[in-house]
Amino acid sequence: MTQLDVLYRYGVPPSENSVLAMARVREVYGIRHLELNEREKTVRIEYDASRLTESVIHQLLRRSGLDIVEKVALTSTSPAQPA
Repeated sequence: MTQLDVLYRYGVPPSENSVLAMARVREVYGIRHLELNEREKTVRIEYDASRLTESVIHQLLRRSGLDIVEKVALTSTSPAQPA
């Protein structure tokens, strides 16, 4: 199992129907976690890359009615190296 995260920014806040459809996306085999952040207008998906691809995740969210504007780059922050 290869666990990956992808973060998308959306434009229009999701409707009630879209939120219900995204709840069904959580049930897709390989989706491990879905987190909607209304304040930052982002949705973060944790998924099993041995089962799904990022393009499939994108399609699932678009089909649920989410207005995806862009994919946001995830950066890893490593602790500062001692001098």
